[in-house]
Amino acid sequence: MQPTVKFKKLVPNAMLPMKATQGAACYDLFACDTVCLDDMRTCKVIGTGIAIELPPGYMGLVCSRSGLAAHEGVFVLNAPGVIDEDYRGELKVILGRLPYTPQWPSEKYTMIEPGMRIAQLMIMPVTSIAVEEVTALTTTARGEGGLGSTGV
Repeated sequence: MQPTVKFKKLVPNAMLPMKATQGAACYDLFACDTVCLDDMRTCKVIGTGIAIELPPGYMGLVCSRSGLAAHEGVFVLNAPGVIDEDYRGELKVILGRLPYTPQWPSEKYTMIEPGMRIAQLMIMPVTSIAVEEVTALTTTARGEGGLGSTGV
């Protein structure tokens, strides 16, 4: 049996998440608030007006929309944002905006309006694993090298 994700409208003007195309990997999330994003001076939490019930063993990942990032410099600040299967509150998206550059047509701010697609929701299975404390880890060729140790 295929798992089912349930969405509940919390306000009448909320839009249910939907896939833009049949082959889309993610569901678009829509703003339910009017918010002005200005040159990264602040980040804003935007409500979607919906709550979610994920099936057991699944999680949601809230990701940026490539169009908003490329054309407006707008991105999900904590991307990906994690939605745990037991969360039942309103889905909210933390958006930020990079400082203005000439490639973005909206000058120094971006207006988020109700009904605007603001993020993507990817639903993924979660694997449970055991946690064990040890006194030593196995050795690898990479070892403790990180932060560019294999190249930039």
